[in-house]
Amino acid sequence: MSVLKRGNSKFWYIQFQFQGKTYIKSSKSTDKRIAQRVEREWKVKVHSQQYMGEKESISFREIMYQFIETKEGTSNHRSLLSHSRTLIKFLPVTRKLHEITNNDINHLMKCRIKLGVTNQTIKKDFDLIRGVWKYGKKLGYQYSDIEFPSLKIEKHRLRYLTSDEEKRLLHELDPYREDSGTVLSSKRPAQILNEMSDVYDLVIILIDTGARYSEISKIEWNSINLADREIRLWRPKVRNESVLYMTERVHSILHRRFNDKATNFVFTNRKGGSRNAATLPIRKAYHRAGISGCTVHTLRHTHATRLIQNGLSLYEVKEILGHTDINTTMRYAHLEMRDISSKARDVINRLNNDRNKPDLKIV
Repeated sequence: MSVLKRGNSKFWYIQFQFQGKTYIKSSKSTDKRIAQRVEREWKVKVHSQQYMGEKESISFREIMYQFIETKEGTSNHRSLLSHSRTLIKFLPVTRKLHEITNNDINHLMKCRIKLGVTNQTIKKDFDLIRGVWKYGKKLGYQYSDIEFPSLKIEKHRLRYLTSDEEKRLLHELDPYREDSGTVLSSKRPAQILNEMSDVYDLVIILIDTGARYSEISKIEWNSINLADREIRLWRPKVRNESVLYMTERVHSILHRRFNDKATNFVFTNRKGGSRNAATLPIRKAYHRAGISGCTVHTLRHTHATRLIQNGLSLYEVKEILGHTDINTTMRYAHLEMRDISSKARDVINRLNNDRNKPDLKIV
């Protein structure tokens, strides 16, 4: 079937293959008959392009949204939408795809640099343009030859929490803390107390599992096996599933939350749906704890770092984190190398000590 529903979208989608290429776009209609008519018209255009050598033109904006629609349901869909708003501001998206020039790309880069945006973020803008350009080319639309300016991406030191920093962070997140200047926990509204407990529990689970924020914040109870202390974790970003075993404190948290559960989600928003991407309380807690240079993703780095520092190999950590490519896990390689270096030092010290022992003379 080439007219179908995707995800939670109310619109019918058109999807079909022709000459080894997959064509996907929204019909922008909730009426299946209209969607089928749009499908027929699109197929006619595709056939004419293939057999009559006609290359249709399309605006950059239209093909951009078609491309983003193909990513609906993936972890980077929201990010693509965010960067599309940037392109609308700084790129002439009303022009045809084949009318976008190198000058337009350079103009985008200069505007972003002027706003103080990092090269890493600009690179993501470029990645969206590349994706749109390749998608339009694949579908047979007219396109221009464009080149992207080189961007130097600064490498930053891998940031993870020390044990002391973790204690300070959890203290600032503790919903029952009684610091000066804060409302007594006994006088906090139940809704506020529950929200503070959510953040506290969430951070501990992230530290002890190494999961991504979105993987835990939206997890459902049907993925939790308290009896066997297992978490079946679906990873939308890499489209795979991992089985993680609970630490004692994760099991304690999930057991408590299970007894109080009201919906199928472990963490919920105020309406009972899955938790939103609300990370501001964690960032504020970092600030209050005097911990700089950290984000929510630092919790994942902390988990991986502790595993490697305590003897797990890079390949073992790759499986725990759910990386599809070992190159992603190689960011922790220097930690493993440091452990290997210390082992090498101990071997040489032992050999040197053996060599310097006095020979025993047999009397």
